[in-house]
Amino acid sequence: MAATLQEILLTPDNRPKVVADCQTLIDQEVSDKSGISGTAIKLAYKTVTAFASGIVHDAVDSLLPDFVARLEPYWADFTASGGAGFGDYLAKRGGEVSESLLSVTDARAAKSERAPLKKAYNTVRPSGVKNVEAALPRLGALIQKYAG
Repeated sequence: MAATLQEILLTPDNRPKVVADCQTLIDQEVSDKSGISGTAIKLAYKTVTAFASGIVHDAVDSLLPDFVARLEPYWADFTASGGAGFGDYLAKRGGEVSESLLSVTDARAAKSERAPLKKAYNTVRPSGVKNVEAALPRLGALIQKYAG
């Protein structure tokens, strides 16, 4: 039986590397955005990172177990089917996977007592599915990097 994502990504050796790679992925995705919605995303990201310099790293680290849990069924199906690229697999299920991942951040945002962060999140959430879908190929490749 194939290893679970939890067994792959959340080990003491891998977790810090996965968090760093996720932060790089987020930075790349934000940088790639363009147009009016891209400007809004960049502004929200700048607001959040200016509010607390380590916030993206800390958020990724604290949310990672929940994200992994949401991705686990997709990983199990992918490994059982013998697929070649997890990023392609995720992209083909883009809306479903994106909503699943966003449910984690939605719950966190709802509990936040930091008004600037809540406002920034609520500004970009309407385009969240589209933005997460765009990141799925990179996310899948990041996961496969650790799955060996």
